[in-house]
Amino acid sequence: MSADISTGAPPRPAAAPVTVPKSRPRKGRWGVHIFLTAVSLAFLAPLLLAVYASLRPYEDTAQHGYFSWPHHLSFDYYRRAYTESGMGKYFANTLLIAVPAVLVTLFLASFVAFAVSRLKLRGGLVLLIFFTAGNLLPQQVIVTPLYVLFNKIPLPWWMSDSLMMYDSYWAVILVNIGFQLGFCVFVLASFMRTLPQEIMEAAIVDGAGVWTRFWHVTLPLCRPALAALGTLEFTWIYNDFLWALIFISNPDKLPITSSLNNLRGQFFTDYNLLAAGSILVALPTILVFLLLQRHFIAGLTLGSTKG
Repeated sequence: MSADISTGAPPRPAAAPVTVPKSRPRKGRWGVHIFLTAVSLAFLAPLLLAVYASLRPYEDTAQHGYFSWPHHLSFDYYRRAYTESGMGKYFANTLLIAVPAVLVTLFLASFVAFAVSRLKLRGGLVLLIFFTAGNLLPQQVIVTPLYVLFNKIPLPWWMSDSLMMYDSYWAVILVNIGFQLGFCVFVLASFMRTLPQEIMEAAIVDGAGVWTRFWHVTLPLCRPALAALGTLEFTWIYNDFLWALIFISNPDKLPITSSLNNLRGQFFTDYNLLAAGSILVALPTILVFLLLQRHFIAGLTLGSTKG
C-alpha cells in the first residue's frame, strides 16, 4: 500500500460494509396473524361451502353429506339456476332500481354535506343531526303509512303502468333514497370538514361561486369517499328484499333477490340449486367491489394518516 502523496501519511484502510440485521417478527405478531387468518376463514366458510355445494349433484350430498369428498362436479346447477328462475329479467329490474337510487342519493347527499360543512349555514349542525337521526328510525314502523300513501299517489302512464306510485319502481327507489340519504350526508360532511380551508379561500379569491366551489373543487377531492359510499350503497340496495316485496305486486317487476324464491319447490327444495342461484346473485356486487376496490380502500382509510 502506497502512502498518501499530499500528506505523507499511510492510507486509511477501507471501511468494512455495515450489515443491518434482519428484523424478526415479534411473537405477538404471530398471534395476530393466526387470529386474523382464523377470522377470515370463519367468514369465508359459508361462501366456500355454498360454492362447493353448487358444484355437486343433490343426490351426491344427500347420500354422502355436504362435507364428504365429491364424486362428480359440474356447472349444470348454474345453468339451471339462471334459466329456471328467469334471472336475466330480475337482473334488469334490480339495475332499474339500484343505479338511479345510488346516483340520486350520492348527488343529494353531496349537496347537503357541502352546505352544512363548507358554507356558513345557520342551523347547519341541527340539519346534520336531523339527517343522521333519520337512520335511527326502524324501517318496519313506516311500512303501513307508506303503503297507504303510495296507493293514493297517482302517476302518469309513462311513469307507471299501474298509474299509481304503488306497484312501480319509483316507490322502491324513493324509499331507498330516503333511508340511505342520512348516512351518506353524515359520511360526506365528516370528510368535507377535513379538506384544507385554504383551498376554498383560494377559490373564493379567484372569483369562484358556490356552484364552482362545489362542482369543480370539492367533488373531485371527495372521489374516494364517493366511491366507498357508492360501493356500500349499491350493495345494500341491490340486496334489499323488504321494500320490493311490500311495494311491488307484479312479479315481473321484482328485483333479483326475489328470483331465488322461484328455485324453492312447494314440497322439496334442492339446496344445491339454491346455492348456485345465490352465487349468481352475488356476482354483480363482487364485480362492483373489484372495479372500485382502489377507491373503496382509499375511502375507508381516510384520516388514518396525515401528511
